[in-house]
Amino acid sequence: MLRAYFLVGFSFQGKWGRCYRGQWVLLLVIGIVNSKLLNDYLHRIFPSADGTQPSAAYQTVDGRLGPSTVVLDHTSGFEGLLLVDDDLLGVIGHSNFGSIRATTCVYKGKWIYEVLISSQGLMQIGWCTLNCRFNQEEGVGDTPDSYAYDGNRVRKWNVTTTNYGKEGKLVERDSSTWQLQGEPTILITLAHIFNNFSPLMCKVYLVEDVLMSFLLGILEGGGAVEAHPLIQQLLDLMWLLMEDYEVHECLKQLLMSLLRAYRFSPIVPDLGLQIHYLRLTIAILKHEKSRKYLLNNVLFDVLRSVVFFYIKSPLRVEEAGLQELIPTTWWPNRFNKEGKESKEVKNESSEERLRRRAYERGCQRLKKRIEVVEELQVQILKLLLNNKDHGGGASRYIFLNKFRKFLQENASNRGNLTVLCPPEYMVCFLHRLIAALRHYWDEHKMKNASALNSEDAYVPPQLFYNGKVDYFDLQRLGGLLSHLKKTLKDDLASKVNILIDPAELQAVTMDDLDEDEESAVSTAQRPAAALAIGGALARPSWLSSPTLGRANRFLSTAAVSLMTPRRSPGSIEKVKVRTLNMEQRTEEDIEGSRGNEGLLLGKPTEEPDQPITKNSLLEILDGIVMMYNLSVHQQLGKMVGVSDDVNEYAMALKDTEEKIGRCPERRRDICEELLKSQKVFSEKLNHLSRRLAWINVTIYSKEKMQDIYWLLRVCIRTIEHGDRIGSLFAFMPEFYLSVAMNSYSALKNYFSPVNSMEELPGYEDTLTRLAAILAKHFADPRIVGTDIRDSLMQALASYVCYPHSLRAVERIPEDQRISMMRNLLAPYEQRPWGCGFGYRYTRLPHLLKTKPEDANLPSLQKPCPSTLLQRHMADLLRSDQEMAPSFLNSVLNQLNWAFSEFIGMIQEIQQAAERLERNFVDSRQLKVCATCFDLSVSLLRVLEMTVTLAPEIFLDWNRPSSELLLRRLAQLLNQVLNRVTAERNLFDRVVNLRLPGLESVDHYPILVAVTGILVRLLVDTDFQGAERATAVLLADPCFQLRSIQYLLGHTEPLVLGMTSSSADKKHFSLQSYTDYISQEELAKVEQMLGHLSEESKQAAAATLPTSEEDLCPICYAHPISAVFKPCSHKSCKACINQHLMNNKDCFFCKATITGVDDYIKPATS
Repeated sequence: MLRAYFLVGFSFQGKWGRCYRGQWVLLLVIGIVNSKLLNDYLHRIFPSADGTQPSAAYQTVDGRLGPSTVVLDHTSGFEGLLLVDDDLLGVIGHSNFGSIRATTCVYKGKWIYEVLISSQGLMQIGWCTLNCRFNQEEGVGDTPDSYAYDGNRVRKWNVTTTNYGKEGKLVERDSSTWQLQGEPTILITLAHIFNNFSPLMCKVYLVEDVLMSFLLGILEGGGAVEAHPLIQQLLDLMWLLMEDYEVHECLKQLLMSLLRAYRFSPIVPDLGLQIHYLRLTIAILKHEKSRKYLLNNVLFDVLRSVVFFYIKSPLRVEEAGLQELIPTTWWPNRFNKEGKESKEVKNESSEERLRRRAYERGCQRLKKRIEVVEELQVQILKLLLNNKDHGGGASRYIFLNKFRKFLQENASNRGNLTVLCPPEYMVCFLHRLIAALRHYWDEHKMKNASALNSEDAYVPPQLFYNGKVDYFDLQRLGGLLSHLKKTLKDDLASKVNILIDPAELQAVTMDDLDEDEESAVSTAQRPAAALAIGGALARPSWLSSPTLGRANRFLSTAAVSLMTPRRSPGSIEKVKVRTLNMEQRTEEDIEGSRGNEGLLLGKPTEEPDQPITKNSLLEILDGIVMMYNLSVHQQLGKMVGVSDDVNEYAMALKDTEEKIGRCPERRRDICEELLKSQKVFSEKLNHLSRRLAWINVTIYSKEKMQDIYWLLRVCIRTIEHGDRIGSLFAFMPEFYLSVAMNSYSALKNYFSPVNSMEELPGYEDTLTRLAAILAKHFADPRIVGTDIRDSLMQALASYVCYPHSLRAVERIPEDQRISMMRNLLAPYEQRPWGCGFGYRYTRLPHLLKTKPEDANLPSLQKPCPSTLLQRHMADLLRSDQEMAPSFLNSVLNQLNWAFSEFIGMIQEIQQAAERLERNFVDSRQLKVCATCFDLSVSLLRVLEMTVTLAPEIFLDWNRPSSELLLRRLAQLLNQVLNRVTAERNLFDRVVNLRLPGLESVDHYPILVAVTGILVRLLVDTDFQGAERATAVLLADPCFQLRSIQYLLGHTEPLVLGMTSSSADKKHFSLQSYTDYISQEELAKVEQMLGHLSEESKQAAAATLPTSEEDLCPICYAHPISAVFKPCSHKSCKACINQHLMNNKDCFFCKATITGVDDYIKPATS
């Protein structure tokens, strides 16, 4: 919701007076067919063709001060962060309570102002005096000498607020209706009147109010557009009798008027206004000559034709008639423990079933009406994609070049809000373009039986490296295009017969340098520009929801000039590559001809010989994938918020009704307040459920879901075909992998409340193929971008957190599974497919389960361990003698770092919290602290899984690194236990503070992870392994039996000075977590405690005193047992072995260590 107050004082009487009078006169004379009388009228009313009659807008008006044209005062009359249009007639607010004045003062008489509001929210518009001073809290209407109206809340403001009347019509203009006198064909016999008529057709107000109204009147009878040939005849007549520049201006103004009318017309129940304007647009575009001119010069250059494919959401439910269309509302009211909607309907009451079915019938009625508009929009795109035009180049190839330029503007100007297409438009454009593309694709299939069906569509890999399609500055999987051309030029020559001329390589290098310099300059200048318009615009576009104000600016923004094209390569022996400007390409360049493959130049041998479809359709498909990546996915995620709001209000209403049922009769005051809350929630849910119906039909319908699913399958097939060509796979743009991951995420998370992904055809096979892509490419050396590699890793990690997708991973070929596990073990990874001690929770035991929006997070899924993947991991760790030590060394190092950082941060937090003066802890510090804790827990779980799957890595001392790894593991476990289990210490105090942001920090998650490791080493192993683990654990100087006793709630004996209240404090104990820990697990912990108690007594009795001089100078815990070569420094074996795993220099003198010998203390005399 836009929370900004805009102060304007427009006086449109002076500015628009001549416009209305000119319209009115023309409306009066338009029915005259006698040429002499018409000429007399025209010459009397408009003495010259250029209309130089003095305008009322420039005449002095009594009671008014200021310039004749009213604009916004952007120099001094504003408050807050505002973005003002270049023409000073539009404004977008980027802060709370922003205000801006107009440049006009009135001091007597009666005046009106007119403002076009393009967004919903809180706005106050009215009058003020020059002495008014506004700030971030007060705007127009909030001061004694200002007066404002708020149309959203229907209130008038003058310090205090009161209601004012509902909306009404100021005047009925029935008298302006007119009928054409005589047959329309009589105009053909009066061709000479165009001498005076043509200049008028270039005037905006005449085109909009007269010509457009006349053309709309022709179509009012209904029926197909083809049934009204008069519009085609009139356009033929205009091209015949008017100068080209006059026809161009007239068509441009006509399309702009149609676009404005379509965009700003209110939503009525039958969408009649939108249908009317779209039908006229179709009628105009059916005229071939007009269509080509508009495509070449208007639709993508002057205005933004994407608006024609957008179905805007109504600002108010009442405005669209949704109350009549959907009289019965419904919302889910059955939720599970996680707050998710329960899919079980067996307990649904008959009344609720009737409500749900009535609501669904209303949604179907709405869907049928919207489908009419969508079909008209698809018809427009079919006209633009027509490739059977007779004269000159076909419309499709003009559209293709303009479409590529449109994609470039949105891909290369991510920081320029005025150029970017709003994402809500992109979503609608994507679905309509997919429908039109598949229509022509299947039409081509019907004429060419060997071609592919649209169901099997994909983009062939040669588009990515032959230079026929421009991908601007978008990142490739293998890095920069110039780098790939230099490093893979031999592969291009040998595999696909494409040679890169050395001169071309040099040119590319110089161009890249120039672009880098330009981008550096623009980056340096961007903060200053962002600051000038309020500073809030520098955030990434996907974090902000675009306002309708930005959409209005987008309607009329001129196109950005093209980037400088690459220099053409020289003549090459094998293949001559010709790089063209996007708007210079012809049908032959795209489709090819004899001896010219067009876009498919450089076909690899791995590609089948079967033709796919027309080359032009392949490029459009490539553009659709790019368009989804630019902003469609973010918009799909944004609109899910309405569904979340419905669930929250439904839960609140259900909770309120339960409280009403429990409220005692004697407490009428409480009951009345609860009834008020119930009414508020019900009204809000009625509104939201109807709004949700609109969103589900326009964005999340079954047909839209099938479009996204089709796009996912296109990306999967494209990646699979690209993967087969070896090193040239690096040329593929990154966005193909991004769209594959994001479209699957959208299908699973965004469409699921309405439609189920499991019902889609080929769902299981698609899941398995996507799993194979993630498993293979997350560690693919051909992919070098860190961002895309991280995205692949995160996608794989979340993929294995859900049972259905985990089964898909298990279905991929075994060699791919083993390769995936090998790549996962190279670095450490979190717990995607693990199971462990006390590890059956989805939420931590101490956290409440109240947030429904969190239920789909991967971290909140029920454990679904894969024994198959665990077996692969165990086999790899046992068989590869070098992998296991390297893997575990990285895990132990990271665990040591993460836990040390966590302890250091909570020490700072605890010191800040205990200061007497008022203080605040930085929320970012709390977040980093919690992240370090979560990382420590995850790494402990990785160690637990490793110990469980392959205990011999630690306990089989025939392996050279086992003893060292076991000693390091014991050392870290003792450190964690000592820090966490000591009562009234640092960790205990910070947990008891319950600071926001540290919700995940608690005793349970970290202690059960440590317990799982100890149980596996000391209990669930053979006698020899338990003996070795016990000896190493007890030999560590940090071991304390008290830490093990703490796990079962055994308290320390009372010490002197301890109060009884502190002694009676509730202690941590695994026995109290009965829902999370089984009796079998508790029995193993008790067995472990008994074993360590007995062994520690025996170890204490056998320990001999050691001289301080004989202790290791590094750890001061073990006797000296090793001497370094050649420097002869000494330490214990554990310290030097651990040091040598990361560094080969001496710990003391930094000399390179060539060997380590046993040290035997010489006998004393």
